[in-house]
Amino acid sequence: MNLRKFRYFIAIADAGSLTAAAAAIPIAQPALTRQMRELEEEMGVQLLQRMPRGVRLTPAGVTFYESAQRILAEATRLQQRLARSQQSDKATVVLGASPTLARLLLPGLFESCADTLEEVELRTREAFTPALLDWLERGLIDIAIVTNPEPGRSLSLQPLMGEPFALVSHAQMRIGPVVSISQLARIPLLMTSLHRSIVERQLASIGKTLNVQSEIDSIDSIRELVARGRWATIMPVSVFKDVPPGVPIRMSEISGVQLNRLLVMATRLDPKPSHALSLVQELVVAEFSRQERLGVFSFAAGDGGGEVG
Repeated sequence: MNLRKFRYFIAIADAGSLTAAAAAIPIAQPALTRQMRELEEEMGVQLLQRMPRGVRLTPAGVTFYESAQRILAEATRLQQRLARSQQSDKATVVLGASPTLARLLLPGLFESCADTLEEVELRTREAFTPALLDWLERGLIDIAIVTNPEPGRSLSLQPLMGEPFALVSHAQMRIGPVVSISQLARIPLLMTSLHRSIVERQLASIGKTLNVQSEIDSIDSIRELVARGRWATIMPVSVFKDVPPGVPIRMSEISGVQLNRLLVMATRLDPKPSHALSLVQELVVAEFSRQERLGVFSFAAGDGGGEVG
Protein backbone atom coordinates (compact mmCIF):
# COMPACT_ATOMS: atom_id res chain seq x y z
CA MET A 1 0.00 0.00 0.00
CA ASN A 2 1.20 3.53 -0.69
CA LEU A 3 -0.08 7.03 -0.04
CA ARG A 4 -0.84 7.56 -3.73
CA LYS A 5 -3.80 5.20 -3.45
CA PHE A 6 -5.04 7.17 -0.46
CA ARG A 7 -4.92 10.35 -2.52
CA TYR A 8 -6.70 8.68 -5.43
CA PHE A 9 -9.45 7.42 -3.13
CA ILE A 10 -10.00 10.84 -1.58
CA ALA A 11 -10.13 12.42 -5.06
CA ILE A 12 -12.82 9.93 -6.13
CA ALA A 13 -14.85 10.51 -2.96
CA ASP A 14 -14.63 14.28 -3.38
CA ALA A 15 -15.44 14.21 -7.12
CA GLY A 16 -18.22 11.64 -6.83
CA SER A 17 -17.11 9.59 -9.82
CA LEU A 18 -14.11 7.82 -11.27
CA THR A 19 -14.37 9.81 -14.49
CA ALA A 20 -14.27 13.22 -12.79
CA ALA A 21 -11.48 12.15 -10.47
CA ALA A 22 -9.40 10.76 -13.34
CA ALA A 23 -9.69 14.09 -15.13
CA ALA A 24 -8.78 16.10 -12.04
CA ILE A 25 -5.72 14.12 -10.89
CA PRO A 26 -5.00 13.49 -13.90
CA ILE A 27 -4.73 9.74 -14.54
CA ALA A 28 -6.18 7.36 -17.09
CA GLN A 29 -9.52 6.01 -15.83
CA PRO A 30 -8.62 2.33 -16.35
CA ALA A 31 -5.48 2.83 -14.24
CA LEU A 32 -7.50 4.59 -11.53
CA THR A 33 -10.08 1.79 -11.52
CA ARG A 34 -7.28 -0.76 -11.14
CA GLN A 35 -5.74 1.17 -8.24
CA MET A 36 -9.09 1.22 -6.40
CA ARG A 37 -9.64 -2.48 -6.99
CA GLU A 38 -6.19 -3.20 -5.51
CA LEU A 39 -6.93 -0.92 -2.55
CA GLU A 40 -10.17 -2.74 -1.76
CA GLU A 41 -8.37 -6.08 -1.98
CA GLU A 42 -5.69 -4.86 0.43
CA MET A 43 -8.30 -3.55 2.89
CA GLY A 44 -10.46 -6.64 2.53
CA VAL A 45 -13.68 -4.61 2.25
CA GLN A 46 -15.67 -2.79 -0.41
CA LEU A 47 -14.99 0.93 -0.17
CA LEU A 48 -16.91 2.24 -3.19
CA GLN A 49 -20.39 1.36 -4.40
CA ARG A 50 -20.66 1.76 -8.16
CA MET A 51 -23.83 3.62 -9.15
CA PRO A 52 -25.37 4.34 -12.60
CA ARG A 53 -23.92 7.81 -12.27
CA GLY A 54 -20.73 7.96 -10.26
CA VAL A 55 -19.87 6.21 -7.03
CA ARG A 56 -20.98 6.27 -3.39
CA LEU A 57 -18.93 5.50 -0.30
CA THR A 58 -19.87 2.36 1.60
CA PRO A 59 -19.89 2.58 5.44
CA ALA A 60 -16.38 1.13 5.38
CA GLY A 61 -15.48 3.69 2.73
CA VAL A 62 -16.61 6.55 4.99
CA THR A 63 -14.38 5.24 7.79
CA PHE A 64 -11.47 4.82 5.39
CA TYR A 65 -12.02 8.32 3.94
CA GLU A 66 -11.77 9.95 7.38
CA SER A 67 -8.68 7.96 8.33
CA ALA A 68 -7.00 8.55 4.98
CA GLN A 69 -7.40 12.30 5.39
CA ARG A 70 -5.72 12.18 8.82
CA ILE A 71 -2.90 9.98 7.52
CA LEU A 72 -2.21 12.25 4.56
CA ALA A 73 -2.28 15.34 6.78
CA GLU A 74 0.21 13.72 9.17
CA ALA A 75 2.41 12.68 6.22
CA THR A 76 2.44 16.29 5.02
CA ARG A 77 3.42 17.56 8.47
CA LEU A 78 6.18 14.96 8.65
CA GLN A 79 7.57 16.02 5.28
CA GLN A 80 7.59 19.64 6.44
CA ARG A 81 9.38 18.73 9.68
CA LEU A 82 11.99 16.70 7.80
CA ALA A 83 12.53 19.58 5.38
CA ARG A 84 13.01 22.02 8.26
CA SER A 85 15.44 19.69 10.00
CA GLN A 86 17.51 19.46 6.83
CA GLN A 87 17.65 23.23 6.60
CA SER A 88 18.41 23.78 10.31
CA ASP A 89 21.96 24.16 11.56
CA LYS A 90 20.93 22.91 15.01
CA ALA A 91 21.52 19.40 16.31
CA THR A 92 18.39 17.78 17.71
CA VAL A 93 18.35 15.87 21.01
CA VAL A 94 15.15 14.13 22.14
CA LEU A 95 14.73 13.55 25.87
CA GLY A 96 12.11 11.30 27.46
CA ALA A 97 10.91 11.63 31.03
CA SER A 98 8.08 10.34 33.20
CA PRO A 99 5.11 12.61 33.96
CA THR A 100 6.27 12.90 37.59
CA LEU A 101 9.62 14.33 36.51
CA ALA A 102 8.67 16.28 33.40
CA ARG A 103 6.91 19.11 35.28
CA LEU A 104 9.94 19.49 37.57
CA LEU A 105 12.84 18.93 35.21
CA LEU A 106 11.84 20.34 31.85
CA PRO A 107 11.19 24.05 32.58
CA GLY A 108 14.65 24.63 34.02
CA LEU A 109 16.29 22.34 31.48
CA PHE A 110 14.70 24.17 28.55
CA GLU A 111 15.80 27.53 29.95
CA SER A 112 19.36 26.32 30.41
CA CYS A 113 19.43 24.85 26.92
CA ALA A 114 18.10 28.08 25.38
CA ASP A 115 20.61 30.18 27.32
CA THR A 116 23.74 28.09 26.77
CA LEU A 117 23.24 25.74 23.81
CA GLU A 118 22.17 27.82 20.83
CA GLU A 119 23.32 25.04 18.50
CA VAL A 120 21.02 22.42 20.07
CA GLU A 121 17.27 21.93 19.67
CA LEU A 122 15.86 20.04 22.65
CA ARG A 123 12.68 18.01 22.18
CA THR A 124 10.84 15.96 24.79
CA ARG A 125 8.43 13.05 25.11
CA GLU A 126 6.60 11.79 28.20
CA ALA A 127 5.96 8.18 29.21
CA PHE A 128 6.60 5.74 32.05
CA THR A 129 9.89 3.85 32.34
CA PRO A 130 9.05 0.72 30.28
CA ALA A 131 7.94 2.79 27.28
CA LEU A 132 10.90 5.18 27.62
CA LEU A 133 13.41 2.32 27.57
CA ASP A 134 11.69 0.82 24.53
CA TRP A 135 11.76 4.17 22.71
CA LEU A 136 15.42 4.60 23.60
CA GLU A 137 16.40 1.21 22.20
CA ARG A 138 14.40 1.89 19.02
CA GLY A 139 16.06 5.28 18.50
CA LEU A 140 12.92 7.35 19.05
CA ILE A 141 14.57 9.29 21.88
CA ASP A 142 18.23 9.98 22.72
CA ILE A 143 18.08 10.27 26.53
CA ALA A 144 15.65 8.72 29.00
CA ILE A 145 15.25 9.70 32.63
CA VAL A 146 13.91 6.47 34.12
CA THR A 147 13.07 4.91 37.47
CA ASN A 148 14.67 1.69 38.74
CA PRO A 149 15.48 0.22 35.30
CA GLU A 150 15.77 -3.55 35.33
CA PRO A 151 19.24 -4.92 34.43
CA GLY A 152 19.97 -6.75 31.22
CA ARG A 153 19.42 -4.02 28.64
CA SER A 154 22.30 -2.93 26.41
CA LEU A 155 22.18 0.70 27.54
CA SER A 156 24.43 3.13 29.33
CA LEU A 157 22.93 3.85 32.77
CA GLN A 158 24.08 6.80 34.88
CA PRO A 159 22.54 6.96 38.38
CA LEU A 160 21.41 10.48 39.20
CA MET A 161 19.96 10.26 42.70
CA GLY A 162 17.76 8.31 45.06
CA GLU A 163 14.42 9.80 46.05
CA PRO A 164 12.30 8.62 49.01
CA PHE A 165 8.64 7.69 48.72
CA ALA A 166 6.11 9.36 50.99
CA LEU A 167 2.62 8.46 52.08
CA VAL A 168 0.43 11.31 50.83
CA SER A 169 -3.06 11.87 52.22
CA HIS A 170 -5.73 14.49 52.85
CA ALA A 171 -5.61 16.09 56.29
CA GLN A 172 -9.08 14.74 57.09
CA MET A 173 -7.67 11.20 57.13
CA ARG A 174 -5.76 12.24 60.28
CA ILE A 175 -2.57 10.39 59.40
CA GLY A 176 0.42 11.44 61.47
CA PRO A 177 3.84 12.71 60.36
CA VAL A 178 5.32 9.20 60.57
CA VAL A 179 3.52 6.01 59.53
CA SER A 180 4.62 2.52 60.55
CA ILE A 181 4.52 -0.48 58.25
CA SER A 182 1.66 -1.93 60.33
CA GLN A 183 -0.39 1.25 59.90
CA LEU A 184 0.41 1.36 56.20
CA ALA A 185 -1.24 -2.01 55.61
CA ARG A 186 -4.60 -0.58 56.75
CA ILE A 187 -4.60 2.62 54.67
CA PRO A 188 -6.55 2.50 51.35
CA LEU A 189 -4.19 3.42 48.54
CA LEU A 190 -4.31 4.44 44.89
CA MET A 191 -1.04 3.87 43.02
CA THR A 192 0.45 3.79 39.56
CA SER A 193 1.49 0.33 38.40
CA LEU A 194 5.15 1.36 38.24
CA HIS A 195 5.32 2.87 41.74
CA ARG A 196 3.38 -0.08 43.14
CA SER A 197 5.83 -2.58 41.66
CA ILE A 198 8.83 -0.66 43.04
CA VAL A 199 7.38 -0.34 46.54
CA GLU A 200 6.06 -3.92 46.72
CA ARG A 201 9.45 -5.31 45.70
CA GLN A 202 11.03 -3.42 48.59
CA LEU A 203 8.32 -4.50 51.05
CA ALA A 204 8.54 -8.14 49.96
CA SER A 205 11.97 -8.45 51.59
CA ILE A 206 10.34 -7.91 55.01
CA GLY A 207 7.14 -9.81 54.25
CA LYS A 208 4.81 -6.79 54.14
CA THR A 209 2.03 -5.87 51.68
CA LEU A 210 -0.01 -2.82 50.68
CA ASN A 211 -3.75 -2.13 50.75
CA VAL A 212 -4.01 -0.98 47.12
CA GLN A 213 -7.61 -0.25 46.15
CA SER A 214 -6.84 0.46 42.50
CA GLU A 215 -4.01 1.02 40.04
CA ILE A 216 -4.33 4.29 38.10
CA ASP A 217 -1.58 5.15 35.63
CA SER A 218 -2.36 8.84 35.74
CA ILE A 219 -0.48 11.01 38.20
CA ASP A 220 -2.93 13.90 37.81
CA SER A 221 -5.92 11.66 38.50
CA ILE A 222 -4.34 10.27 41.67
CA ARG A 223 -3.46 13.78 42.84
CA GLU A 224 -7.07 14.86 42.34
CA LEU A 225 -8.51 11.83 44.12
CA VAL A 226 -6.16 12.19 47.08
CA ALA A 227 -7.18 15.85 47.34
CA ARG A 228 -10.81 14.71 47.72
CA GLY A 229 -9.95 12.89 50.91
CA ARG A 230 -11.03 9.24 50.51
CA TRP A 231 -7.74 7.63 49.49
CA ALA A 232 -4.04 8.07 50.09
CA THR A 233 -1.15 7.23 47.80
CA ILE A 234 2.53 6.39 47.98
CA MET A 235 4.51 8.62 45.65
CA PRO A 236 8.02 10.03 45.32
CA VAL A 237 8.16 13.13 47.52
CA SER A 238 8.68 15.46 44.56
CA VAL A 239 5.28 14.67 43.03
CA PHE A 240 3.34 16.61 45.66
CA LYS A 241 5.76 19.49 46.16
CA ASP A 242 3.71 21.73 43.85
CA VAL A 243 0.26 21.21 45.41
CA PRO A 244 -1.87 24.38 44.92
CA PRO A 245 -2.22 26.65 47.96
CA GLY A 246 -5.17 25.81 50.18
CA VAL A 247 -5.24 22.08 49.45
CA PRO A 248 -4.71 20.33 52.82
CA ILE A 249 -2.39 17.56 51.69
CA ARG A 250 -0.21 15.82 54.28
CA MET A 251 3.08 14.08 53.46
CA SER A 252 4.14 11.39 55.95
CA GLU A 253 7.38 9.48 56.29
CA ILE A 254 7.16 5.67 56.33
CA SER A 255 9.16 4.08 59.14
CA GLY A 256 10.57 0.59 59.36
CA VAL A 257 11.73 0.38 55.75
CA GLN A 258 13.54 2.58 53.25
CA LEU A 259 11.17 3.05 50.33
CA ASN A 260 12.81 4.92 47.49
CA ARG A 261 13.23 5.10 43.76
CA LEU A 262 16.51 5.39 41.87
CA LEU A 263 16.49 7.99 39.11
CA VAL A 264 18.76 7.05 36.23
CA MET A 265 19.80 8.74 33.00
CA ALA A 266 19.84 6.15 30.21
CA THR A 267 21.40 6.47 26.76
CA ARG A 268 22.31 4.04 24.01
CA LEU A 269 25.79 2.54 24.12
CA ASP A 270 27.94 4.65 21.84
CA PRO A 271 31.74 4.95 22.11
CA LYS A 272 31.52 8.37 20.44
CA PRO A 273 28.29 10.13 21.44
CA SER A 274 27.49 13.35 19.64
CA HIS A 275 28.72 16.60 21.12
CA ALA A 276 25.13 17.86 21.42
CA LEU A 277 24.07 14.76 23.35
CA SER A 278 26.96 15.13 25.79
CA LEU A 279 26.11 18.78 26.39
CA VAL A 280 22.46 18.00 27.14
CA GLN A 281 23.50 15.20 29.51
CA GLU A 282 25.60 17.72 31.44
CA LEU A 283 22.61 20.06 31.67
CA VAL A 284 20.41 17.23 32.95
CA VAL A 285 22.89 16.47 35.75
CA ALA A 286 23.14 20.17 36.60
CA GLU A 287 19.35 20.57 36.72
CA PHE A 288 18.95 17.59 39.04
CA SER A 289 21.62 19.05 41.31
CA ARG A 290 19.81 22.39 41.35
CA GLN A 291 16.47 20.76 42.20
CA GLU A 292 18.13 18.68 44.93
CA ARG A 293 19.59 21.81 46.53
CA LEU A 294 16.08 23.28 46.58
CA GLY A 295 14.85 20.24 48.53
CA VAL A 296 12.50 19.06 45.80
CA PHE A 297 13.58 15.42 46.10
CA SER A 298 13.68 15.13 49.89
CA PHE A 299 11.67 15.73 53.05
CA ALA A 300 12.74 19.33 53.47
CA ALA A 301 12.39 20.96 56.87
CA GLY A 302 8.73 21.37 57.69
CA ASP A 303 7.46 18.88 55.09
CA GLY A 304 7.35 15.74 57.21
CA GLY A 305 3.81 15.43 58.52
CA GLY A 306 2.91 18.97 57.48
CA GLU A 307 0.38 20.27 55.02
CA VAL A 308 2.12 21.02 51.77
CA GLY A 309 -0.63 23.02 50.13
